[in-house]
Amino acid sequence: MSIAQASEAVSINIRAKARQRDLIDQAADRLGRSRSDFMLDAACREAQNVLLDQAFITVDGETFAKFQQPIDAPLPPTDKLRRLLKTPAPWEK
Repeated sequence: MSIAQASEAVSINIRAKARQRDLIDQAADRLGRSRSDFMLDAACREAQNVLLDQAFITVDGETFAKFQQPIDAPLPPTDKLRRLLKTPAPWEK
């Protein structure tokens, strides 16, 4: 595929319910964008998130140990941390 072909605009067609279209139009209008631009940006952003969530990253044991060390280390005791730990969770109130 040549660069010219890769940057060529193509059509993407989808069906939506009227309330979905209206919601999309309202949001696009708030941003001063067209429906197509809004939908394409939102779809591309979600596609990137899906692909990034599926990315598999490998590291050697030493690198992983360096990564894990601050996670496993206890937080230094501070007044703020003590207050936080004594505060009941919202579902416990």
